Amino acid sequence: MPQIKVRGISPEKLCKIDQNLIDELVEIVQCPRDYFQLEYIQSLAIRDGNIEEAYPFVEVAWFDRGLEVQDQVAKTITKYMRHLSEESVEVAFILFDKRSYYEDGERF
Repeated sequence: MPQIKVRGISPEKLCKIDQNLIDELVEIVQCPRDYFQLEYIQSLAIRDGNIEEAYPFVEVAWFDRGLEVQDQVAKTITKYMRHLSEESVEVAFILFDKRSYYEDGERF
């Protein structure tokens, strides 16, 4: 169920790396492939009255898996995103609290 949300990198570029990226993440996280969701978020930056492309930013929303796994996931995501962008790539993790996460109306 890791949700990987990407902005600042086109969906066409993401399609070039998604299979290999998810393959590696499955090995690191040790969860089924269909738990992963890679999502493109269309985003524009507004700076000083000008519209610009957003910089590469990846948000991973998931249940805590410990810092060691999180570090490996961040490095793997960065490795793949750097193939798609010459800019710096930022990765942030959002941790879900099982008490606050529901599927089909049932708490995890």
